Amino acid sequence: MAELLVVRSKIKGCAEGCNVSGDFAEALSKEVEVLIKKAAARAKANKRSTIKARDL
Repeated sequence: MAELLVVRSKIKGCAEGCNVSGDFAEALSKEVEVLIKKAAARAKANKRSTIKARDL
């Protein structure tokens, strides 16, 4: 398993009374990685080295 970019306990806290399966954190982490890479590409396309909220 790759390094997680999310915190399992925080996911459970946000789940609002729902159970969280064991594979959810890993899947969510992969989605977060995709978002970060897209944001980084957008920042670079705009000639910046800092990712900002607007890059999401």
